[in-house]
Amino acid sequence: MTELGAVFRPQLPPERLRALARLADETGLEELWLWEDCFREGGISTAAAALAWTERVRIGVGLLPVPLRNVAITAMEAATLHRMFPGRAVLGVGHGVQDWMGQVGARAESPLTLLREHLVALRALLAGERVSTRGRYVSLDDVALDWPPEGPVEVLTGATGPRTLRLAGEAADGTVLTAGTPPEGVRRARLLIDEGRQKAGRTDRHRIVVYLLTATGPDAAARLRAELTDEGVADVPDLGVAGDAGAVAKAVQRLADAGADTVVLQPTADEPDPEGFVRFAAEDVRPLVP
Repeated sequence: MTELGAVFRPQLPPERLRALARLADETGLEELWLWEDCFREGGISTAAAALAWTERVRIGVGLLPVPLRNVAITAMEAATLHRMFPGRAVLGVGHGVQDWMGQVGARAESPLTLLREHLVALRALLAGERVSTRGRYVSLDDVALDWPPEGPVEVLTGATGPRTLRLAGEAADGTVLTAGTPPEGVRRARLLIDEGRQKAGRTDRHRIVVYLLTATGPDAAARLRAELTDEGVADVPDLGVAGDAGAVAKAVQRLADAGADTVVLQPTADEPDPEGFVRFAAEDVRPLVP
């Protein structure tokens, strides 16, 4: 079954999160995703609050930018969430937006090297291993978590370019694809991820999460078109969806057929009714997605 989620966009103030998280929980939505966009809301703080306010919905963070985070801190915070809320936290890490990383003095000369080192160390720490490593960016000396997760947990990474997609296959447990990824892009991503998995000799499950820019309501088409134009991708075929639940469910299915395991409906930045959007995803779209 294709898992379905929705995004709480950080253009909304943090105090709106409680109502939306509880609504996602009550309506049966599988996942609610949060973003750590500079300079809006912290990913771990919002995830912890959303998890504490809810009972069953999984809370995803996509993504935590690794240039901002020492890997030991990432591991400590991730392990804490996994122990307090077993099976409900879904954490992804990524390069971060390079302009933003430059603004805070954290831009890496080699983002790919940094992400590789961070992923390898993070997965080892969360597996309960004691880690010593001295890389270009990640250095640990006999570090182990006192409170690692009690069972295996997945570490996802965001990826767009071919090299990062192959790295995701090698060193992560899943990949998060942006809303700028049409079905054909998902297919290409899956092939590149599988190349990385083959190189690393991995045969475990690798989950692909893809955002789907979604608009519904009387002005849906205009809002979708405006956002795609602002992002410079208005001419990309099969990108985003505007319409009723049936139209959205068909777009979700096209992504699932292309290789997505989880599709997360991403409202436009000017969505006039965020609570209504979550209810629409859970009550109208979910029953139509096999």
